Amino acid sequence: MAVPGMRERSADKNGSGAPEAPTLRRSIGPAQMALYGLGSMLGAGIYGLIGKAAGQAGNALWLAFVVALVAALLTALSYASLGSRYPRAAGAAYVTGRAYGFPLLSFMVGLALVCSGLTSIATQSQVFAANVAALFGLEGVPLWWLALGFLLVLTGLVFRGIRESMWVNVLCTLVEVGGLVLVVVAGASYWGSVDYLATPAVQGTDHAALLVMQAAVLAFFAFIGFEDMINVAEETHDPERTVPLGLILAMAAAALIYIAVAVTAVSVVPWAELAEAPGPITAVVERAAPSIPPVVFIAITLFAVANTALVNYVTASRLIYGMACQGLLPKRLGSVHAARRTPHVAVAALFLVLAPLALLGTIAELAAATVLLLLLVFMVVNGALFVLKGRKGEKPGRFEIPRFIPAFGALVCLVLIVVRVTTGDWRAPALAGVLLLGSLAVYLLMQRMR
Repeated sequence: MAVPGMRERSADKNGSGAPEAPTLRRSIGPAQMALYGLGSMLGAGIYGLIGKAAGQAGNALWLAFVVALVAALLTALSYASLGSRYPRAAGAAYVTGRAYGFPLLSFMVGLALVCSGLTSIATQSQVFAANVAALFGLEGVPLWWLALGFLLVLTGLVFRGIRESMWVNVLCTLVEVGGLVLVVVAGASYWGSVDYLATPAVQGTDHAALLVMQAAVLAFFAFIGFEDMINVAEETHDPERTVPLGLILAMAAAALIYIAVAVTAVSVVPWAELAEAPGPITAVVERAAPSIPPVVFIAITLFAVANTALVNYVTASRLIYGMACQGLLPKRLGSVHAARRTPHVAVAALFLVLAPLALLGTIAELAAATVLLLLLVFMVVNGALFVLKGRKGEKPGRFEIPRFIPAFGALVCLVLIVVRVTTGDWRAPALAGVLLLGSLAVYLLMQRMR
């Protein structure tokens, strides 16, 4: 079934003898795919998220991560199934168009994911610059210089090739995992010292389940990142198998790490202190293993931040490339460099947007808005799989799931959207609305220019 506006990326098939256009290089195996997803999920956010979630769930913090895992796994399994059915860049936009036949919806889904990546990369460049200045005592150097230098290095790496980007990702992910494992090892002797079902005494203990659920909503966002994996499917060996296998392995590894860190954190530092600590993980290590210098975790944070930015840059460039190949963006953005086999025009276009965005100062509200957009995308994608699984003539993938899973996944995302909108301030929903209207305006402008 063709998608409206879709154009073929494959070699020339009309017998004209014209040279074939270069395509993306396939070099990613299951292990690299799993580390790619794990690196995207771990990031630097877990270092602060642990404290905030502990303030809501108390010692039952680990249980909040279990609940969050179950909720996130519904959508993750949908992505794994879609990845085995339609392994291509900008897969979310593609399956949206395939399921609903509505190009505007496909465009807005793709652009929402691009916006999410852009705000994440810009934010990480600022965090990286601040940590480099603190680590090397560069107080006199303007932070925007460091942020811009970081973006230039990142752009060069993504342009260089997917193989090089993946190896840097593997290194950074192993450092990230090593840092969190170090926390667990340092505090392992404290395990069993507290009641792991104890929650804050808010309106009595009858509301313990509600407190855990509230913390689970926060913990859910620690698992966001699995959606990046489908966008490198065209650079993967045997993607119908590698994408779902890598995604499930990444989710399982992230869950084990999060739960172990959560148990360790509340065992070493009382949850109330953990909630107030500016650096919860640092507070745990300082108490459990004071001989470890704080500079170690500053260095690990650098790797985590760099990895998050790298994964988002690769993902965003493949999203733009894939949307161009589907006819949702200008055709030129779908070009592939003949030697490097990377979407070089999309990479360059991203840098032109990122450079000013990274220099604008704080964009925390914009980042919060894109979280809402991500949840909207998850809801739409779950719905797309539900529709496609019920459509006759759709070829099944190598990894199939029951139809009720995407239905429940869409429902969970809807509940999370309602919780975010009703419990937070108005700025994030308003900005999300502005981004959606902006996407609509861009789409209408492109239609008029054709």
